[in-house]
This record gives sequence, C-alpha cells and structure tokens, in this order.
Amino acid sequence: MNVRNCKKCGKIFNYVMGPIICPACREASEAKFQEVKEYIREHKGCGINEVADACDVEVGQIKQWLRDDRLEVTEDSMITLQCESCGATIRSGRFCDKCKNQTASGLQQVVNDARPKTPEPKKDEKQSPKMRFLG
Repeated sequence: MNVRNCKKCGKIFNYVMGPIICPACREASEAKFQEVKEYIREHKGCGINEVADACDVEVGQIKQWLRDDRLEVTEDSMITLQCESCGATIRSGRFCDKCKNQTASGLQQVVNDARPKTPEPKKDEKQSPKMRFLG
C-alpha cells in the first residue's frame, strides 16, 4: 500500500497514480474545472485573470489545464502559449503539431533501429523453385 500526504490539504491517503492529491481534493479540483469551463463558455473572449478572479481559481491552475489540453484558447484570444520546443504559438498543450510529429517520428525511428535485424536468406543459384523429396 502506497500511503502519501495530499499536497493540497495534507491529509493521508492511499496513493495510486497521477497528481499527489487526495480524492476529496481531486473532486474539488474537478468541480472548479467545470466551473471555469462553464464561465468561459458564457463569457467568450475573457482573459485568464478575469476567469481566475470570477471563479476563485489560481492563474497557475488555469495555465496547467491549458498545458494538459483540458482547455484551449481561441484564435482571437489575447492569451498565448508557446511550444516548449520551438516557441511557436499554440492554443493548448505543450508542443506544436510540427514538434509533436518530429518527436513521434524520432521515437518510431529509435524503435525501428532497436529491432533485431533478420538477415535475408541467401538465394542459392543452384536451387530452383522445383519440388523435391526430403530425406
């Protein structure tokens, strides 16, 4: 059993995976997320500070939801996020599509390089595609 202290409230809980917060704090965080999402729907074009003040949520938490791809900024928004690799402007997440594709193809190349190479069978010039008896 993996017992930890919640990073938000300090209570002891049985940690399974994900952020180190207890189930009660996780539920409260999810309720805040739903509140923020609803506020953004009703007040299109609002900024992070306005949302944070109206919903009593930290700006850092809203930015984390953007980085986690749970929220997305609109194209005409004043809020900008930068790709962590190349610095291009993105709407949510951590990387732009170009960098995601480069990373994926790089990982695929590593996997392909790690696979054992099987030598191709040598063709014997004396063999022909005829039937024969074994043994």
